[in-house]
Amino acid sequence: MKKLMILVAALGLGFATTSCKKDYVCKCTKTYTGSTSSYTSDDGQYTYKDTRPKADDRCNANEKTGSDLGGTYTRNCDIQ
Repeated sequence: MKKLMILVAALGLGFATTSCKKDYVCKCTKTYTGSTSSYTSDDGQYTYKDTRPKADDRCNANEKTGSDLGGTYTRNCDIQ
């Protein structure tokens, strides 16, 4: 009986530490804004195997604003 209780406790601990992590897909888009028009394009997709709060943080870290040959842009990323 004592061995059974130890086994059940060990299994419970194993499930508790691994059950929260899963794959989260982060999709990013880039929106260019010009003087007369704007357009949005896909700008990458990332998969994070983590908890939801950590995956959100990692996904949001990909957001930025700037400019390149296409003009001024804003990059937005969200968990799908």
